[in-house]
Parts: sequence; structure tokens; C-alpha cells
Amino acid sequence: GKGKGEGVRGRGKPLRGIGPKAQSHFYPLPLPSPYPYPFETRGRGKGKGLRKLWAFSGPGFLMSIAYLDPGNIESDLQSGAKAGFKLLWVLMGATFIGLLLQRLSSRLGVVTGMHLAEVCHRQYRVPRVVLWLMVELAIIGSDMQEVIGCAIAFHLLSSGRIPLWGGVLITILDTFVFLFLDKYGLRKLEAFFGLLITVMAITFGYEYVTVRPDQGELLKGMFLPYCEGCGPVQLEQAVGIVGAVIMPHNIYLHSALVKSREVDRSSKKEVKEANKYFFIESSMALFVSFLINVFVVAVFAEAFLRTHQRRGGECHHDVCNATGSPHSHLFPVDNQTLQVDIYKGGVVLGCFFGSAALYIWAVGILAAGQSSTMTGTYSGQFVMEGFLNLRWSRFARVLLTRSLALTPTLLVAVFQDVHRLTGMNDFLNVLQSMQLPFALIPILTFTSMPALMGDFANGRLLKAGGGLLILGVCCINMYLVVVYVSALNSAWLYAVASLLSITYLAFVGYLTWLCLIALGMSGLYPCSQDRTDTTVLIEQPGEADS
Repeated sequence: GKGKGEGVRGRGKPLRGIGPKAQSHFYPLPLPSPYPYPFETRGRGKGKGLRKLWAFSGPGFLMSIAYLDPGNIESDLQSGAKAGFKLLWVLMGATFIGLLLQRLSSRLGVVTGMHLAEVCHRQYRVPRVVLWLMVELAIIGSDMQEVIGCAIAFHLLSSGRIPLWGGVLITILDTFVFLFLDKYGLRKLEAFFGLLITVMAITFGYEYVTVRPDQGELLKGMFLPYCEGCGPVQLEQAVGIVGAVIMPHNIYLHSALVKSREVDRSSKKEVKEANKYFFIESSMALFVSFLINVFVVAVFAEAFLRTHQRRGGECHHDVCNATGSPHSHLFPVDNQTLQVDIYKGGVVLGCFFGSAALYIWAVGILAAGQSSTMTGTYSGQFVMEGFLNLRWSRFARVLLTRSLALTPTLLVAVFQDVHRLTGMNDFLNVLQSMQLPFALIPILTFTSMPALMGDFANGRLLKAGGGLLILGVCCINMYLVVVYVSALNSAWLYAVASLLSITYLAFVGYLTWLCLIALGMSGLYPCSQDRTDTTVLIEQPGEADS
């Protein structure tokens, strides 16, 4: 007979058009993970409307932290400094694309009762270990950005008294803060994340009010998809915005976070209701993150472009000298354009708008780094447990991730200067862009399988639209990688990059091939059987553990 949840997930429902040999590339999917969820689940709540929405609120705001990490903040200020308000429409479009992808992620978790890493482990026969390594690489890269952001924040707040390497070491305390908060349960942790988002909104909002950007230009840049007078620099920045906003490990994270709410998967109505409320909450959370990102773009569009013009070309060096800033040595003594980053950005705000602007900027960066550190840790735990069926204590997981992130960052902080340290953000954004296909292709694959999602599988329009969307995002990010590698100007680096690119593209092609097979294109499999053949992808509950 049918097991619980069978009516929703379509257990035993055949997936037409896929022969047995093609399906041999997938493992059958058993019952949801027997491992206890690391968060306590919360009841479904009673009532409707706002009360029901409140019961489901939390996972979306935790997920939205990834849209506000130091890598995103640096991308925002680079956008404002290089293109003014002209690329705000790209930021809005990238955030909307992110919302659609997060919707797929949350639906997978709600409908199946498993997160993306668990489904990958059970469905993929060959690439599970490689997938795990790629996602772990993205998580470590993200953690490095957070360490860099926190170290720079401490350096600014102490007026340079705390060296960068000292700021890197201080971030070790994040581990103990995180474990301390984790003891008090999910709802309190969600409240703490909400507090950090509020801090970012207040600090970056203060900068926005202080700088007073041109509202007409802001609206024009947001709603007119055009970049007048833009060249290769602005094009690369537009690509960088997309790469910074859409984070691969965040797709895995959100599918796990939604499991913290109880959903009766035997009831199609309850599953549909949960999907609706999670989508509403995600929309609200990403709207807030979008506003904060707009604050940063607008502040630096005004500070670097318009303020420079209004001062008649007066260089930043002279302006900072006049204010007695201890950081004036960072700026060119002529009128050359300043190369901005999250460190110099805060200094410029202090020079133009007072020291309060600098310190408030540093507090915002610190909040961004601290919050992203915690979500990255959870992502790493879910990914490791899902792909490898390996359970570690959260302390061990934090220690591993932070050690791998600290070592290269500390070496750069000790033996190089702040320019090298902040320059690592560009490399890390490229690194994470390369990992995007390893989250986007699996999420489209699994949410499009009727045998897995039942009545909640993607329809034809969503399959086609999602496929084109993911193809576009991957192409955009590959362009970013090519641009970055081209700037290295080293023959041996070109050779290494070429070899790695061939391997990388072959693996992405393999995942794409499996995705198309799962969508019903069995003709792509050379030994596929007649299209009338049907095979069950999902085992019956009684067979799951046999």
C-alpha cells in the first residue's frame, strides 16, 4: 500500500520516456533522511493570514543573508563607483532571478522532506563526490570573503590599530559565538539574524540619508534597462553583479531550512499552503536585501561620481588631508580615478561625510560578515551530511570550514597589504560563479521530475523558462571567469586554466545531459528503449531500506 506522503510525492509513479539504462545513472530515492534535523521543528500553527505567515517566517530571512555578504557589498560599491546608478536594473533583475531559484529550492524541501544535498546523494550515481567537493569549495570561498570583511571592519573601527592579520584572528571567536547562540534554539537564532539584518539596514540606510543621492537618477537606473555610455568595464561589472547575488550554496541551504517547519506531506493542501507562505516570506526577505544593496550602490554612485564632479576634480587625497584622516596615504596624489573596495570605500565616506559615516560603514560590514559566517556554517553542515551521509558535530564542522578559510586569508594579511587582501574578493567571486551550475542544474533536474515532486513538478513553461534562465546565468558567469583569466597575462596560467576548463565543461555537460534525460528526453541516451517504456524512479517505501 501507499506510504505517508505518497499522494503528494508520487511514490511509485512512473516517469515516462526514460529507459532503464538511462535511469541507471540515478539512484532510486528512498524515504526521507533518517537523521534528525539539527533544528527543532516548529508546529504548523493555527489560523490564517499573518498568523500563519509568522509561523512559516524565518528560513527566508536566513537565506537572504547570502544576498548581503561582504562579497555582495563590494560588488554594490564597485557598481556605484564604476557605473553610477546605471546598473541598478541589473541588480533588480539578478535579485528576481534569485527569488525564482529560491522558490524551486524551498519547494523541493517542502514536497520531498529532503534537502537538495540529500536528493543529490540518492539520485546521482556518479557525480555525487565531485558535486560535494565543488559545493564545499564555494562554501569555503564564501567564508573567506566573510573573514576578509570582518578583518577590514575591525581595522577601520580601530583606526588601523588592529592590524588586518589581527582582525582575521579575531574572527575565530565567531565559532564560539555561533555555538553559544545555537544552544538556545532555532527561533532565537532566527531573531539574532533578524537583528543583524536590521543593523545592516540602519547603518547602510544612514549612509544613504547622509549622502542624499539623486532620486531621479536612482529610479531611472532601476527601471530603464539601458546603460548609456557604458563600456567593457561596466559590462564586466554587470556580469559581476549577477555572479555575486546568486550564490550556489544558498540553493542547498534554503531547501534544508524549510524542513524546520512541520508539514503534513500526505495532504496536498498543506504542502501547497506551505509553498505559498514560504514564497511570500522569501519575497519579503529578498525585497529587504534588495533595498539594502540599493543603499550601497546609491551611496557610492553619489560619493565617487557626483561628489567628485561637484568638487571640480579635487582629488580624494587633498580632501582626506584636509579632514585630518589617517588614511589619506591610500589615495593617489593626482586626479587619477580611485580603485575602490570595501576598505577604501569606508575611508572615502569618512573623508567626504565625516568620521561617523566611516564607523557606521564598518559596523555594517561587520554585521554582514558575522551573519554570513553562520549561514555558511549551516550550509556546510547540510551539504556534508547530505552528500556523504556523514554526521559531524557543529563545532567540528565550524572548525574545519574556518580553518580552511583562515589559512590563506591569514597568509595574505601577514605578508601582503590591504590591497591584496581586498583584491581576493574578486577572485572569490569568480570561484563561486564557477560553482553555480552545480546547484542550478540539480535543482532544475529534481523539481522537474514528476516521480519525485508529484503534482508539484515544474510544468513545461517553468521547465523551459528555468532551463533558459539557468543557461543564461551560467553563460554570464563563464564570461566573468574568462575575463578574469584573460587579465592574468601568464602563459602557464592560461595552459592550466584551459585544462581545468575542459574538465569543468565536461562535468557540467554530463550534469546537463542527466538533467535533459530526467526531463523526459530519453532520445539523448544512445541505448534508450522505446519511448513507451516506463520505469519507476522512486522505490516503494517497503523497498527503500532493503
